[in-house]
Amino acid sequence: MSDIAIIGGGAAGASLFGALLSRKTSESVHWITGRSPSKGLGVAYSTPHNHHLLNVRAAGMGLYLDADEDFVGYSARCRPGSKPTDFLPRQLFGQYIDSQLAKRIHRAKHDDRRFAIRPSIASSIKPSGDGYEIALDDGEKVTAERVVLALGALLPRPLRTISKAALASGAYVVDPWSLDARANHPRRLIVIGTGLTAIDTLISASIRWPDCELIAVSRHGLLPFVHPTLPIDPFPRQTELNSRLLACDGPAAMLTEIRRAFREYQDTDWRSVIDGMRPINAKLWQAFTPRHRKQFLRHARWVWESSRHRLAPQSADIIQQLRDEGRLQVHAARVLDVDGKGPLSVTVRSRAHQIVTKLESDIVVQATGLDTAVAFAEHSLLSGLLQEGHAVADPLQLGVLAAPDGRLINATGEIQCGLYAIGSLLRGNLWECTAMPEIRGAADALATQLTLPRTEPSGKRPLLV
Repeated sequence: MSDIAIIGGGAAGASLFGALLSRKTSESVHWITGRSPSKGLGVAYSTPHNHHLLNVRAAGMGLYLDADEDFVGYSARCRPGSKPTDFLPRQLFGQYIDSQLAKRIHRAKHDDRRFAIRPSIASSIKPSGDGYEIALDDGEKVTAERVVLALGALLPRPLRTISKAALASGAYVVDPWSLDARANHPRRLIVIGTGLTAIDTLISASIRWPDCELIAVSRHGLLPFVHPTLPIDPFPRQTELNSRLLACDGPAAMLTEIRRAFREYQDTDWRSVIDGMRPINAKLWQAFTPRHRKQFLRHARWVWESSRHRLAPQSADIIQQLRDEGRLQVHAARVLDVDGKGPLSVTVRSRAHQIVTKLESDIVVQATGLDTAVAFAEHSLLSGLLQEGHAVADPLQLGVLAAPDGRLINATGEIQCGLYAIGSLLRGNLWECTAMPEIRGAADALATQLTLPRTEPSGKRPLLV
Protein backbone atom coordinates (compact mmCIF):
# COMPACT_ATOMS: atom_id res chain seq x y z
CA MET A 1 0.00 0.00 0.00
CA SER A 2 1.47 3.38 -1.01
CA ASP A 3 -1.63 5.53 -1.26
CA ILE A 4 -1.69 9.16 -0.12
CA ALA A 5 -4.80 10.78 1.37
CA ILE A 6 -5.44 14.52 1.67
CA ILE A 7 -8.20 15.56 4.08
CA GLY A 8 -9.57 19.03 3.46
CA GLY A 9 -11.25 20.66 0.48
CA GLY A 10 -9.83 24.18 0.73
CA ALA A 11 -7.01 25.93 -1.09
CA ALA A 12 -4.22 24.10 0.76
CA GLY A 13 -5.76 20.73 -0.12
CA ALA A 14 -6.21 21.82 -3.74
CA SER A 15 -2.62 23.02 -4.00
CA LEU A 16 -1.24 19.76 -2.61
CA PHE A 17 -3.60 17.61 -4.68
CA GLY A 18 -2.57 19.33 -7.91
CA ALA A 19 1.11 19.18 -6.99
CA LEU A 20 0.84 15.43 -6.37
CA LEU A 21 -1.00 14.83 -9.65
CA SER A 22 1.88 16.42 -11.53
CA ARG A 23 4.38 13.93 -10.04
CA LYS A 24 5.09 10.87 -12.20
CA THR A 25 4.72 8.26 -9.49
CA SER A 26 2.63 5.16 -8.88
CA GLU A 27 0.97 6.36 -5.67
CA SER A 28 -2.78 6.77 -5.75
CA VAL A 29 -4.00 10.07 -4.33
CA HIS A 30 -7.31 10.31 -2.44
CA TRP A 31 -8.64 13.84 -1.94
CA ILE A 32 -11.32 13.87 0.75
CA THR A 33 -12.93 17.25 0.18
CA GLY A 34 -15.90 17.38 2.52
CA ARG A 35 -19.45 18.27 1.48
CA SER A 36 -18.84 21.74 0.11
CA PRO A 37 -19.73 22.01 -3.60
CA SER A 38 -16.83 24.43 -4.10
CA LYS A 39 -13.76 22.21 -4.21
CA GLY A 40 -10.52 23.97 -3.42
CA LEU A 41 -11.97 27.34 -2.46
CA GLY A 42 -12.47 27.12 1.29
CA VAL A 43 -13.87 30.09 3.18
CA ALA A 44 -11.52 32.65 1.70
CA TYR A 45 -12.19 32.15 -2.01
CA SER A 46 -15.81 31.03 -2.03
CA THR A 47 -17.12 34.53 -1.32
CA PRO A 48 -19.68 35.69 -3.91
CA HIS A 49 -18.82 39.37 -3.42
CA ASN A 50 -16.53 41.31 -5.74
CA HIS A 51 -15.83 43.82 -2.97
CA HIS A 52 -13.95 41.14 -0.99
CA LEU A 53 -10.45 41.74 -2.32
CA LEU A 54 -7.21 39.83 -2.10
CA ASN A 55 -4.67 41.48 0.17
CA VAL A 56 -1.83 40.28 -2.09
CA ARG A 57 -1.21 41.74 -5.54
CA ALA A 58 -2.17 39.58 -8.50
CA ALA A 59 1.49 38.92 -9.31
CA GLY A 60 1.98 37.31 -5.90
CA MET A 61 -0.95 34.89 -6.14
CA GLY A 62 -0.95 31.36 -7.50
CA LEU A 63 -1.94 27.78 -6.74
CA TYR A 64 1.14 25.85 -7.86
CA LEU A 65 4.81 26.66 -8.15
CA ASP A 66 4.80 25.04 -11.59
CA ALA A 67 1.54 26.64 -12.72
CA ASP A 68 0.07 25.79 -16.13
CA GLU A 69 -1.12 29.40 -16.25
CA ASP A 70 -0.28 32.07 -13.73
CA PHE A 71 -2.96 34.17 -12.06
CA VAL A 72 -1.83 37.33 -13.85
CA GLY A 73 -2.45 35.72 -17.23
CA TYR A 74 -5.76 34.24 -16.14
CA SER A 75 -7.04 37.53 -14.70
CA ALA A 76 -5.98 39.44 -17.83
CA ARG A 77 -8.11 37.05 -19.92
CA CYS A 78 -11.11 37.22 -17.60
CA ARG A 79 -10.86 40.90 -16.66
CA PRO A 80 -9.28 42.81 -19.56
CA GLY A 81 -7.31 45.74 -18.27
CA SER A 82 -6.32 44.13 -14.97
CA LYS A 83 -2.64 44.51 -14.05
CA PRO A 84 -0.13 42.40 -12.09
CA THR A 85 -0.07 45.12 -9.43
CA ASP A 86 -3.84 45.05 -8.84
CA PHE A 87 -5.62 43.73 -5.75
CA LEU A 88 -8.29 41.64 -7.43
CA PRO A 89 -11.49 40.04 -6.07
CA ARG A 90 -11.04 36.85 -4.08
CA GLN A 91 -13.95 35.44 -6.08
CA LEU A 92 -11.79 35.71 -9.24
CA PHE A 93 -8.99 33.79 -7.57
CA GLY A 94 -11.53 31.12 -6.63
CA GLN A 95 -12.43 30.81 -10.32
CA TYR A 96 -8.73 30.54 -11.09
CA ILE A 97 -8.41 27.65 -8.62
CA ASP A 98 -11.30 25.89 -10.40
CA SER A 99 -9.62 26.29 -13.77
CA GLN A 100 -6.22 25.08 -12.57
CA LEU A 101 -7.70 22.04 -10.83
CA ALA A 102 -9.65 21.12 -13.97
CA LYS A 103 -6.46 21.23 -16.05
CA ARG A 104 -4.52 19.05 -13.62
CA ILE A 105 -7.35 16.54 -13.36
CA HIS A 106 -7.75 16.38 -17.16
CA ARG A 107 -4.05 15.75 -17.64
CA ALA A 108 -3.95 13.17 -14.85
CA LYS A 109 -6.76 11.23 -16.49
CA HIS A 110 -4.95 11.37 -19.82
CA ASP A 111 -1.78 10.04 -18.16
CA ASP A 112 -3.70 7.29 -16.31
CA ARG A 113 -2.66 8.79 -12.99
CA ARG A 114 -4.42 7.03 -10.12
CA PHE A 115 -6.55 9.37 -8.00
CA ALA A 116 -9.98 9.76 -6.45
CA ILE A 117 -11.93 12.83 -5.31
CA ARG A 118 -14.23 11.89 -2.45
CA PRO A 119 -16.92 14.46 -1.49
CA SER A 120 -17.23 13.09 2.04
CA ILE A 121 -16.25 14.08 5.56
CA ALA A 122 -13.45 12.16 7.28
CA SER A 123 -14.73 11.26 10.74
CA SER A 124 -11.75 9.30 12.12
CA ILE A 125 -8.21 8.15 11.39
CA LYS A 126 -6.93 4.88 12.84
CA PRO A 127 -3.49 3.27 12.44
CA SER A 128 -3.78 0.18 10.26
CA GLY A 129 -0.84 -1.97 9.26
CA ASP A 130 1.82 0.26 7.72
CA GLY A 131 -0.55 3.19 7.34
CA TYR A 132 -3.96 4.47 8.34
CA GLU A 133 -7.63 3.71 7.83
CA ILE A 134 -9.83 6.76 7.35
CA ALA A 135 -13.54 6.38 8.08
CA LEU A 136 -15.84 8.57 5.98
CA ASP A 137 -19.28 9.79 6.95
CA ASP A 138 -20.85 7.92 4.01
CA GLY A 139 -19.74 4.59 5.47
CA GLU A 140 -16.78 4.13 3.13
CA LYS A 141 -13.19 3.67 4.28
CA VAL A 142 -9.94 4.80 2.71
CA THR A 143 -6.59 3.24 3.52
CA ALA A 144 -3.38 5.16 2.93
CA GLU A 145 0.22 4.93 3.96
CA ARG A 146 0.50 8.71 4.31
CA VAL A 147 -2.22 11.13 5.37
CA VAL A 148 -2.13 14.93 5.16
CA LEU A 149 -4.46 17.13 7.21
CA ALA A 150 -5.30 20.23 5.16
CA LEU A 151 -8.30 21.27 7.25
CA GLY A 152 -8.06 25.04 6.87
CA ALA A 153 -10.05 27.27 9.17
CA LEU A 154 -11.82 25.56 12.05
CA LEU A 155 -15.38 26.49 12.89
CA PRO A 156 -15.29 29.60 15.11
CA ARG A 157 -16.24 29.24 18.76
CA PRO A 158 -18.25 31.87 20.67
CA LEU A 159 -16.21 34.12 22.92
CA ARG A 160 -16.42 33.23 26.60
CA THR A 161 -18.08 36.56 27.42
CA ILE A 162 -21.18 35.75 25.35
CA SER A 163 -24.21 34.67 27.38
CA LYS A 164 -26.34 31.63 26.54
CA ALA A 165 -29.31 33.92 26.03
CA ALA A 166 -27.43 36.00 23.44
CA LEU A 167 -26.35 32.86 21.57
CA ALA A 168 -29.88 31.48 21.63
CA SER A 169 -31.36 34.77 20.38
CA GLY A 170 -29.87 34.42 16.91
CA ALA A 171 -28.78 38.06 17.09
CA TYR A 172 -25.21 37.00 17.88
CA VAL A 173 -23.41 35.76 14.75
CA VAL A 174 -20.45 33.48 15.46
CA ASP A 175 -19.59 32.88 11.82
CA PRO A 176 -19.25 36.22 9.97
CA TRP A 177 -19.55 34.49 6.58
CA SER A 178 -23.12 33.47 7.45
CA LEU A 179 -24.26 37.09 7.68
CA ASP A 180 -25.54 37.01 4.09
CA ALA A 181 -28.31 34.62 5.13
CA ARG A 182 -29.90 37.19 7.45
CA ALA A 183 -33.12 38.79 6.23
CA ASN A 184 -33.63 41.35 9.01
CA HIS A 185 -32.54 44.96 8.53
CA PRO A 186 -30.52 46.11 11.58
CA ARG A 187 -30.36 49.70 12.73
CA ARG A 188 -27.00 49.07 14.39
CA LEU A 189 -24.46 46.30 13.85
CA ILE A 190 -21.45 45.74 16.08
CA VAL A 191 -18.45 43.77 14.86
CA ILE A 192 -16.09 42.31 17.44
CA GLY A 193 -12.66 42.52 15.83
CA THR A 194 -10.84 44.98 13.59
CA GLY A 195 -8.74 42.67 11.39
CA LEU A 196 -9.18 41.62 7.78
CA THR A 197 -12.25 39.47 8.48
CA ALA A 198 -13.88 42.38 10.31
CA ILE A 199 -13.14 44.69 7.37
CA ASP A 200 -14.89 42.30 4.96
CA THR A 201 -17.85 42.10 7.32
CA LEU A 202 -18.13 45.88 7.70
CA ILE A 203 -17.91 46.55 3.97
CA SER A 204 -20.53 43.89 3.18
CA ALA A 205 -22.89 45.23 5.86
CA SER A 206 -22.45 48.82 4.65
CA ILE A 207 -23.43 47.81 1.11
CA ARG A 208 -26.34 45.60 2.09
CA TRP A 209 -27.78 47.99 4.72
CA PRO A 210 -26.88 51.52 3.61
CA ASP A 211 -28.50 53.22 6.61
CA CYS A 212 -27.15 50.84 9.28
CA GLU A 213 -24.87 52.29 11.97
CA LEU A 214 -21.64 50.26 12.21
CA ILE A 215 -19.35 49.84 15.21
CA ALA A 216 -16.11 47.84 15.35
CA VAL A 217 -14.59 46.93 18.72
CA SER A 218 -11.23 45.37 19.52
CA ARG A 219 -8.80 45.64 22.43
CA HIS A 220 -6.45 48.01 20.60
CA GLY A 221 -8.88 49.43 18.04
CA LEU A 222 -6.22 49.08 15.37
CA LEU A 223 -7.34 48.52 11.79
CA PRO A 224 -4.99 46.83 9.31
CA PHE A 225 -2.48 49.17 7.73
CA VAL A 226 -2.78 49.78 4.00
CA HIS A 227 -0.74 48.58 1.04
CA PRO A 228 0.72 51.30 -1.18
CA THR A 229 -1.14 51.81 -4.43
CA LEU A 230 1.92 50.68 -6.41
CA PRO A 231 4.72 48.32 -5.40
CA ILE A 232 7.57 49.91 -3.46
CA ASP A 233 11.30 49.35 -3.77
CA PRO A 234 12.87 46.75 -1.47
CA PHE A 235 14.73 47.99 1.59
CA PRO A 236 18.37 48.19 0.38
CA ARG A 237 19.80 46.89 3.68
CA GLN A 238 17.32 44.04 4.08
CA THR A 239 19.89 41.24 3.94
CA GLU A 240 21.93 42.88 6.67
CA LEU A 241 18.83 43.53 8.78
CA ASN A 242 17.59 39.96 8.39
CA SER A 243 20.96 38.62 9.56
CA ARG A 244 20.75 40.79 12.68
CA LEU A 245 17.16 39.71 13.31
CA LEU A 246 18.09 36.03 13.08
CA ALA A 247 20.78 36.65 15.71
CA CYS A 248 18.33 38.29 18.14
CA ASP A 249 17.39 36.69 21.43
CA GLY A 250 13.62 37.04 21.40
CA PRO A 251 10.96 39.45 20.16
CA ALA A 252 12.03 42.47 22.26
CA ALA A 253 15.48 42.52 20.66
CA MET A 254 13.93 41.99 17.24
CA LEU A 255 11.58 44.96 17.62
CA THR A 256 14.54 47.09 18.73
CA GLU A 257 16.38 46.21 15.50
CA ILE A 258 13.34 46.96 13.36
CA ARG A 259 12.80 50.33 15.06
CA ARG A 260 16.47 51.16 14.56
CA ALA A 261 16.12 50.48 10.84
CA PHE A 262 13.07 52.77 10.70
CA ARG A 263 15.02 55.57 12.45
CA GLU A 264 18.21 55.24 10.43
CA TYR A 265 16.52 54.97 7.03
CA GLN A 266 13.62 57.35 7.32
CA ASP A 267 13.36 57.75 3.55
CA THR A 268 12.53 54.03 3.23
CA ASP A 269 8.88 52.97 3.33
CA TRP A 270 8.50 50.92 6.51
CA ARG A 271 6.33 48.45 4.62
CA SER A 272 9.29 47.35 2.51
CA VAL A 273 11.14 46.38 5.69
CA ILE A 274 8.25 44.24 6.94
CA ASP A 275 7.78 42.64 3.51
CA GLY A 276 11.49 41.89 3.28
CA MET A 277 11.26 39.83 6.45
CA ARG A 278 8.82 37.39 4.85
CA PRO A 279 11.46 34.80 3.84
CA ILE A 280 12.76 34.54 7.42
CA ASN A 281 9.54 34.84 9.46
CA ALA A 282 9.24 31.08 10.01
CA LYS A 283 12.91 30.86 11.07
CA LEU A 284 12.44 33.74 13.50
CA TRP A 285 9.40 32.05 15.04
CA GLN A 286 11.11 28.67 15.30
CA ALA A 287 14.08 30.27 17.07
CA PHE A 288 11.80 31.68 19.78
CA THR A 289 11.68 29.83 23.08
CA PRO A 290 8.21 29.07 24.50
CA ARG A 291 8.62 32.12 26.75
CA HIS A 292 9.51 34.29 23.75
CA ARG A 293 6.47 33.08 21.84
CA LYS A 294 4.20 33.97 24.74
CA GLN A 295 5.78 37.43 24.90
CA PHE A 296 5.22 37.98 21.20
CA LEU A 297 1.58 36.87 21.33
CA ARG A 298 0.84 39.04 24.34
CA HIS A 299 2.71 42.22 23.48
CA ALA A 300 3.45 42.37 19.75
CA ARG A 301 0.97 40.20 17.91
CA TRP A 302 -1.66 42.94 17.49
CA VAL A 303 0.69 45.41 15.82
CA TRP A 304 2.46 42.72 13.80
CA GLU A 305 -0.81 41.43 12.37
CA SER A 306 -1.91 44.93 11.37
CA SER A 307 1.47 45.71 9.80
CA ARG A 308 2.03 42.40 8.09
CA HIS A 309 -1.49 41.61 6.79
CA ARG A 310 -2.46 44.88 5.19
CA LEU A 311 -5.52 46.12 3.35
CA ALA A 312 -5.94 46.68 -0.36
CA PRO A 313 -6.13 50.45 -0.98
CA GLN A 314 -9.67 50.17 -2.40
CA SER A 315 -10.92 48.49 0.78
CA ALA A 316 -9.17 51.07 2.94
CA ASP A 317 -10.85 53.87 0.98
CA ILE A 318 -14.30 52.40 1.66
CA ILE A 319 -13.58 52.09 5.38
CA GLN A 320 -12.25 55.65 5.56
CA GLN A 321 -15.33 56.97 3.75
CA LEU A 322 -17.59 55.17 6.21
CA ARG A 323 -15.71 56.77 9.09
CA ASP A 324 -15.75 60.21 7.48
CA GLU A 325 -19.51 59.95 6.97
CA GLY A 326 -20.01 58.96 10.60
CA ARG A 327 -21.47 55.57 9.68
CA LEU A 328 -18.57 53.62 11.23
CA GLN A 329 -17.08 54.04 14.69
CA VAL A 330 -14.00 52.12 15.83
CA HIS A 331 -13.52 51.57 19.57
CA ALA A 332 -10.43 50.39 21.41
CA ALA A 333 -12.14 48.46 24.16
CA ARG A 334 -12.45 45.05 25.76
CA VAL A 335 -15.80 43.26 25.37
CA LEU A 336 -16.81 42.27 28.90
CA ASP A 337 -20.24 40.85 28.22
CA VAL A 338 -22.84 40.32 25.50
CA ASP A 339 -26.32 39.54 26.78
CA GLY A 340 -29.99 39.79 25.89
CA LYS A 341 -32.47 38.26 23.51
CA GLY A 342 -32.31 40.91 20.81
CA PRO A 343 -31.42 43.65 20.60
CA LEU A 344 -28.27 42.67 22.46
CA SER A 345 -26.53 44.60 25.22
CA VAL A 346 -22.75 44.79 24.70
CA THR A 347 -20.70 45.83 27.73
CA VAL A 348 -17.26 47.23 26.91
CA ARG A 349 -14.39 48.78 28.87
CA SER A 350 -12.43 51.42 26.97
CA ARG A 351 -8.70 50.95 26.66
CA ALA A 352 -7.85 54.62 27.13
CA HIS A 353 -9.91 55.47 30.22
CA GLN A 354 -11.09 52.09 31.58
CA ILE A 355 -14.66 53.42 31.51
CA VAL A 356 -17.35 50.75 31.28
CA THR A 357 -20.26 51.47 28.94
CA LYS A 358 -23.13 49.52 27.40
CA LEU A 359 -23.94 49.52 23.70
CA GLU A 360 -27.16 48.19 22.22
CA SER A 361 -27.10 46.41 18.87
CA ASP A 362 -29.56 44.53 16.70
CA ILE A 363 -26.81 42.21 15.45
CA VAL A 364 -23.38 41.45 16.92
CA VAL A 365 -20.89 39.70 14.64
CA GLN A 366 -17.83 37.89 15.92
CA ALA A 367 -15.01 38.52 13.44
CA THR A 368 -11.94 37.78 15.52
CA GLY A 369 -10.06 35.87 12.82
CA LEU A 370 -8.62 32.40 12.50
CA ASP A 371 -9.31 29.92 15.32
CA THR A 372 -6.55 27.32 15.65
CA ALA A 373 -7.29 26.08 19.18
CA VAL A 374 -7.68 22.42 18.24
CA ALA A 375 -8.00 21.31 21.87
CA PHE A 376 -11.34 23.12 22.11
CA ALA A 377 -12.62 22.73 18.56
CA GLU A 378 -15.79 20.78 17.86
CA HIS A 379 -14.11 18.65 15.22
CA SER A 380 -14.53 14.90 15.51
CA LEU A 381 -11.47 14.04 13.43
CA LEU A 382 -9.10 16.25 15.41
CA SER A 383 -10.69 15.30 18.72
CA GLY A 384 -10.13 11.63 17.95
CA LEU A 385 -6.49 12.16 17.04
CA LEU A 386 -5.90 14.11 20.25
CA GLN A 387 -7.72 11.63 22.46
CA GLU A 388 -5.85 8.67 21.03
CA GLY A 389 -2.50 10.43 21.30
CA HIS A 390 -1.68 10.52 17.60
CA ALA A 391 -1.57 14.33 17.72
CA VAL A 392 -0.96 16.95 20.40
CA ALA A 393 -2.31 20.48 20.62
CA ASP A 394 0.24 23.27 20.45
CA PRO A 395 0.65 24.63 24.01
CA LEU A 396 -0.26 28.14 22.80
CA GLN A 397 -3.31 26.81 20.92
CA LEU A 398 -1.79 27.54 17.53
CA GLY A 399 -2.75 24.26 15.88
CA VAL A 400 -0.89 20.99 16.48
CA LEU A 401 2.68 20.14 17.41
CA ALA A 402 4.70 19.16 14.36
CA ALA A 403 8.22 18.60 13.13
CA PRO A 404 9.72 21.18 10.73
CA ASP A 405 8.65 19.07 7.72
CA GLY A 406 5.00 19.01 8.83
CA ARG A 407 4.89 15.54 10.38
CA LEU A 408 2.74 15.47 13.49
CA ILE A 409 4.21 14.82 16.93
CA ASN A 410 2.30 12.38 19.10
CA ALA A 411 1.60 12.23 22.83
CA THR A 412 4.89 10.44 23.55
CA GLY A 413 6.89 13.22 21.91
CA GLU A 414 7.74 11.16 18.84
CA ILE A 415 7.03 11.79 15.19
CA GLN A 416 3.80 10.11 14.13
CA CYS A 417 5.12 8.44 11.00
CA GLY A 418 3.01 9.03 7.90
CA LEU A 419 0.74 11.72 9.40
CA TYR A 420 1.28 15.28 8.15
CA ALA A 421 -0.37 18.70 8.24
CA ILE A 422 -0.30 21.69 5.94
CA GLY A 423 -1.72 25.19 6.33
CA SER A 424 -3.26 26.68 9.44
CA LEU A 425 -2.73 23.64 11.69
CA LEU A 426 1.01 24.36 11.53
CA ARG A 427 0.80 27.90 12.86
CA GLY A 428 2.50 26.89 16.11
CA ASN A 429 5.35 25.44 14.04
CA LEU A 430 5.69 28.10 11.31
CA TRP A 431 3.59 31.06 12.55
CA GLU A 432 2.92 32.29 9.00
CA CYS A 433 1.55 29.43 6.91
CA THR A 434 -1.92 30.43 5.70
CA ALA A 435 -1.28 32.83 2.80
CA MET A 436 -1.17 31.43 -0.74
CA PRO A 437 2.51 32.26 -1.35
CA GLU A 438 3.44 30.13 1.68
CA ILE A 439 0.86 27.44 0.95
CA ARG A 440 1.90 26.75 -2.64
CA GLY A 441 5.57 26.55 -1.62
CA ALA A 442 4.74 24.19 1.24
CA ALA A 443 2.50 22.07 -1.01
CA ASP A 444 5.22 21.68 -3.61
CA ALA A 445 7.82 20.69 -1.02
CA LEU A 446 5.43 18.26 0.67
CA ALA A 447 4.42 16.67 -2.64
CA THR A 448 8.09 15.99 -3.35
CA GLN A 449 8.59 14.56 0.13
CA LEU A 450 5.51 12.34 -0.07
CA THR A 451 6.53 10.82 -3.40
CA LEU A 452 10.14 10.07 -2.49
CA PRO A 453 10.96 6.39 -1.88
CA ARG A 454 10.63 5.48 1.77
CA THR A 455 14.07 5.08 3.36
CA GLU A 456 12.87 4.33 6.87
CA PRO A 457 10.74 1.41 8.07
CA SER A 458 7.20 2.22 9.06
CA GLY A 459 6.47 3.03 12.67
CA LYS A 460 7.28 5.81 15.10
CA ARG A 461 10.60 7.57 15.08
CA PRO A 462 12.12 9.77 17.79
CA LEU A 463 11.87 13.47 17.24
CA LEU A 464 15.36 14.70 16.35
CA VAL A 465 14.98 18.44 15.90
